[in-house]
Amino acid sequence: MKCIAIIGAMPSELADIREMLGKGEIRRISGFDFYINDRNGKTVINACCGIAKVNAALCTQVMIDNFHPDCVINTGIAGGMNSAVKVCDIVISTEVLPHDLDLHFLKDYPPYCGIFKADGVLMDTAEKVCGEFGVSSFRGRIVSGEAFISSNEVKKAIQEKFDPYAVDMESAAVGHCCYLNELPYVSVRCISDNADDEGAMSFDEFEKIAAKRVAEIVLRMTELL
Repeated sequence: MKCIAIIGAMPSELADIREMLGKGEIRRISGFDFYINDRNGKTVINACCGIAKVNAALCTQVMIDNFHPDCVINTGIAGGMNSAVKVCDIVISTEVLPHDLDLHFLKDYPPYCGIFKADGVLMDTAEKVCGEFGVSSFRGRIVSGEAFISSNEVKKAIQEKFDPYAVDMESAAVGHCCYLNELPYVSVRCISDNADDEGAMSFDEFEKIAAKRVAEIVLRMTELL
């Protein structure tokens, strides 16, 4: 792959990536800043899309239209939704979908698909890098919605309906956009909290640690792809 796109929702999720990549070109398009670097003979482009699904979809499409990447990696932090997944573990998406929308509206109307599969090569690469770094990783479903989940009751309802490994606010939108553009995609998320009643406290404590861990993993992925 010669051009790899990295999309994160918050500046904190991209700060370590940008520091490790060093100074590069910045292009502002449609309200988004795209940081462009040459790394080991490849072009690596990263952008902060903003929080939630509309921002993520807009940024992804602008990225695709203007830079024509060979793949998209959605990175950042997420809430853990499986009892085996602990804070600072990595969840690699096998598929992504919204948890706050009746999938009937996506399956029975365009795009006639409500669950968006991640790319096998990207999943394998993410898992390999986690092994290199000695980081616990899990492959599983990631669900997205328009809320930060910090309630035992809400978490239980999502678990019972979708059986996900992680929850965030963007992965489903990025995966949806990549599906329509027939582009390989994966979401690689580091768990910052357990999406429960203690979620906000855990997020504040582990956000920077989780963001740095996943940044190192994603940049190593770009070297292997």
